[in-house]
Amino acid sequence: MGANSHLLIADRYKEVLIQIATPYSIGTGFYLAEFDLIVTNEHVVRDNREVVIDGEHFARQLVEVLYLDEIFDLAFLKAPRDHNMPSVSLRSDSDLQVGEVVLSLGHPFGHNHQSKEGRIDAIDFEEEEISYYEHSATLSPGNSGGPLIDTKGYLIGVNTFLIRSGQEIGYSLPLYKLKEGLETYSASESNYLVKCGACTQVIADLQDQRQRCTLCGSKVGYISNIPLYEPIGINKQLEEMLSELDHNAVLSRRGPYNWEVEQGSALIHVAYHEKTGLITGDAHLCTIPDDNVLPLYSYLLKANYELEGLSFTVRDNEVILSLLIFDQYLNKLTALRLFEHLFKMADHYDDILVDDFNAKWLTF
Repeated sequence: MGANSHLLIADRYKEVLIQIATPYSIGTGFYLAEFDLIVTNEHVVRDNREVVIDGEHFARQLVEVLYLDEIFDLAFLKAPRDHNMPSVSLRSDSDLQVGEVVLSLGHPFGHNHQSKEGRIDAIDFEEEEISYYEHSATLSPGNSGGPLIDTKGYLIGVNTFLIRSGQEIGYSLPLYKLKEGLETYSASESNYLVKCGACTQVIADLQDQRQRCTLCGSKVGYISNIPLYEPIGINKQLEEMLSELDHNAVLSRRGPYNWEVEQGSALIHVAYHEKTGLITGDAHLCTIPDDNVLPLYSYLLKANYELEGLSFTVRDNEVILSLLIFDQYLNKLTALRLFEHLFKMADHYDDILVDDFNAKWLTF
């Protein structure tokens, strides 16, 4: 696959690529217009009735989980409101060959979308009696649930991220298995379906608090029985703080102990490192200019002497204004005061860096 072809296909799929976040995990999904559903891995949305999604063509929002299949690690989500995502094509044949070039796309570690080129290493790799495609388009945490596509841009599988013997291995559920699930869901009169892990039958979630499979009697994790997430401890304090600062705490969740908010033109990541007790707030302000960077660096170093409780750093060409605090010193009032100061200064400094030092606005 040539570099230009690689970029064209990645750009096309970027429009249907979905970033998924829950209080427990992050992952990737993709939209299929033919079925008006978002496809992802079951383990990405596990233990959630609703998840936060974000994409190129719609505002960040909560959507419902509609279908769960823990056997094939598949889940379907409700399509977002007010979107204009295009359709993508499914590969019609099944003559995939070992050595064929493929491309995987996703949001590794919750970052902006990335693509990776590789080759098919095996077309019938068995894991727990399920056949997968094994490929070298290396996946990372956060890529799970993303699409695997061929050199013509046709969808051929659903990626899942696995670590085996310490090695990161790319597996993809073949398209025909995805189609089985999509056709089963589309043919059902129920909006919510789950596959029983014991008898493998797909059963309707009737929202009636039942606990067991109606066919074999085995215990089943119905979507309607999943409790809504309620933050506790430091997480609760941080989410209350975000709400006080006029940010939607639920939509800000980006996995366990992480939140992301937009403040003016700045992107702010809030994280709680439970093991160390460290709470961080990183305001991503802008990227450094292509040339004549010395005045900007001089300004940042001088500002670091004058700032109270905040500090500037440059990471991967991004200027970041950071706050650090330990949980033992935190209460709701303290958090509100410290983060309010961070948000205010972020909105203040990004204008200065762009207007006076030719830094570049972030795109997100």
